[in-house]
Amino acid sequence: MIQTRIIPILLLQNEDLVKTIHFKKPNYLGDPINAVKIFNDREVDELIFLDINATKNKTEPNYQLLRDIASECFMPFCYGGGIKDCETIKKLFSLGVEKVAINSEFYKHPEIIKQASKLFGNQSIVVSIDVNKNIFGKYKAFSNGGKINTNQNPIEVAKKAEQLGAGELLINSINKDGTMSGYDLEIINNISKSVNIPVIACGGAGNIKDLFKAINVGASAVAAGSLFVYHGKQKGILINYPDKNNFKKYYNTL
Repeated sequence: MIQTRIIPILLLQNEDLVKTIHFKKPNYLGDPINAVKIFNDREVDELIFLDINATKNKTEPNYQLLRDIASECFMPFCYGGGIKDCETIKKLFSLGVEKVAINSEFYKHPEIIKQASKLFGNQSIVVSIDVNKNIFGKYKAFSNGGKINTNQNPIEVAKKAEQLGAGELLINSINKDGTMSGYDLEIINNISKSVNIPVIACGGAGNIKDLFKAINVGASAVAAGSLFVYHGKQKGILINYPDKNNFKKYYNTL
């Protein structure tokens, strides 16, 4: 039996579902509520929604949209974007959100992680670490939707997040985002070995085998965007999630 969570990660822009490449050029996919209904039918483990405009535009989360999503969503879901304080987190949880992913505010005011984990339990607090690899092979952590280089080592960022009380880490590779060329296994492995909390790998999954490669190097869960919203070489838009028997087939060959 497969215990690892396999999670579609869905990007929100205004009230639309979109997909990016290298965190840029969002491509319109459709209505997020329709995607939720399809994933309900597919009995997915969990969903992650990230609002890619909220922090950039300095706006609060779209509470009405999240309320609508929660009313349709049969599985647990995590939300990130525009989270600045514990009051915002409290409001999100009251709508039906089960976890929050915090990125930019973690770098500005890291104490939010300690406060939130004490108030709501660390199992509901995820620190999202957006990672970019430069031409010299050095990794840096980025904030504000990949716009700001924090000049911090992602491994040290991960350790700090754990120390402050984060219950989980979402590691998203900017280099790999939307490419469907496979995860950045090196950074997933290095971070997974450095912390004792679950690590969700994200960025680059192109097929089921990629998911299990990330699991093999230490990921506790795997997330993907393009894999679950596109179909075929031409990347036609098709919200999908492979039958779990396919996951088991690949899992048994490892």
